[in-house]
Parts: sequence; structure tokens; C-alpha cells
Amino acid sequence: MENLRLETNFICEAPTQIRKDYFINSFLELHLSRKIMEMGKKYFSSHNKITAQPTSLVLKDRVGKSNNVALLTLNRPEVFNALSEQLLKELNMALEDCSADESIVVVVLTGSHRAFSAGADIKEMGELRFVDVHKSGLLGDWSVLTTLRKPIIAAVNGVAFGGGCELALMCDIIYASEKALFAQPEIKIGTIPGAGGTQRWTRVAGKSLTMELCLTGDKISAKEAKQCGIVSKVFPPEKVVEEAINLADRIAQNSVLVTSMVKQAVNSVYETTLQQGIAVERALFHATFATEDRKEGMRAFIEKRPPKWTNE
Repeated sequence: MENLRLETNFICEAPTQIRKDYFINSFLELHLSRKIMEMGKKYFSSHNKITAQPTSLVLKDRVGKSNNVALLTLNRPEVFNALSEQLLKELNMALEDCSADESIVVVVLTGSHRAFSAGADIKEMGELRFVDVHKSGLLGDWSVLTTLRKPIIAAVNGVAFGGGCELALMCDIIYASEKALFAQPEIKIGTIPGAGGTQRWTRVAGKSLTMELCLTGDKISAKEAKQCGIVSKVFPPEKVVEEAINLADRIAQNSVLVTSMVKQAVNSVYETTLQQGIAVERALFHATFATEDRKEGMRAFIEKRPPKWTNE
């Protein structure tokens, strides 16, 4: 303040020409400062527009006690996580990353906000013709999830309708929120389930219930889904993802090699007769005797200590 007072006194007492030069220079400095600020705002505004990244439709996080569980979250909450072509592309990429990453042992799949998934994005399908869907093999890329050799747990936090329900059924284990709802409502829009709904429902819940659901489009609750074997356990909405991660942690404590064998044996039920399935199971059981983890597991049991898995 003292410096400003001295400068003001000096200018007031200075000759006329000096005062003119001073005020002209001050005006120019102020004008240039404002121009520079405006240019900066325009630059940074346009710069942000250029570099801004689109929101990911599938969020991926590492979770679990050992940070070896992948949490994948479907992220289109404004349309209840409808399964658009782009979302499925991102989901498949995330699953392929999980498959290639040896530090990821188990995957948990859930939806953002109040929905797991409301199903396929009908706006993308509305004008398609038979020749279009036949040539493109529509929905063919939905089955990438079933090729993952690592366990996948669906944490169904809300509605799972149509393709969303089929996506959950592709997972190895389903945990559901008390508010979760399951349905195959395709008949109400003039079509049928196209990603395994008629097949997987029948294999788990039987022909009668599957027929009723697919012919009416009716919804069933998480409690009903558990009673018919679709869902493993039901939890309060705020707990379902947490409990799925806890389960993933427990699974991750086992031998990764033998875990993949268990998954292969159980899933063979979908693709074989009873006798063929038992043959697959027996072959995999015998194969465990060629692993170091089988030796370590039995040795640790006899010695009453925790096993030290090498995944070999």
C-alpha cells in the first residue's frame, strides 16, 4: 500500500506528458492482459474438448484382499445398462484382458446403479432384416464370456431382463440383490431369446417354468430365482457386490489350475450326456494327479497346515 501511495503522488506531481504516457501504458497493459486471458480461455476450452475421453461403458477395477479379483461394471445407467454393440465390444475386451492377465484369478460382473442390465439395445435392432442378422451372426459375440477359463460371478444388483438375464446365466455363479428381477420378455416385442435364454433356463429350472417365463415375459424375484436354482444366494442391495467379492476371495485361495478344472467339469453338463459328463469329470480328476498342487494339497492336509499353491 505504501508503494502504491508513493507512485500515485509521483504521477500526480509529474509533468503533463509523463502523466499521459503513464496512463496510456497502463491502459495498454490492462487491455493486453484481458486479451491474453480471453485467448487462454478459448485455448483451454478447445483443448479440453479435443482431449476429453468418452465415458467407458465397462468399468474395470482390481478388488479383493490380494487385489487379484477383477470387478467389471456395466456403465450405461441412463438406459439401465442396455447392451449396445459398443458396450459388448468393451466387455469382451475387458474379459480378454482378464484372461491374459495371470494376476487376475476371479471376475465379478455387475451393473451400475439400479440395474444389472435391461437387455439388448432395441434401438440398434429395430430396423434390422433377417438377411442383416443372419449375415452378421447377430449376438454371436455375446458368448465370449463363456470361453473365459476363470470363474465369473454375476452380482445382479437390479433388473436382469432379456439379454441382461442371459448374460447373468452365462456366469458361473449368480448372487442377487433382494430387489433383483429376472425376465425373458422378448415375446412382448415379437421375438424370442437369442443368447441362450431358452436353453440355460431349461437346463437349470426345467421345461415348465422356462415355458411360462418365455411365453408370458413375466418377471420373477430373486427369491423365486433362488428357489428354482438360477441364483446361489440373495443379499440386501447394498451388500450384493461386497458378498460377491468375498466369494471371489475365497475361490482365489485355491489352486488356479485345479479351479479351472472344476469349472470345465461342471460346465460340461451343458454340452454332454450324463455318461459323457462323468467321463469328462473322471479324466479331469485323474489329471489332477499329474499336478504339483494335488500333491501339495494332500500333503498339507495330512500335515495339518495351509497349502502353498504353485499352480503347477
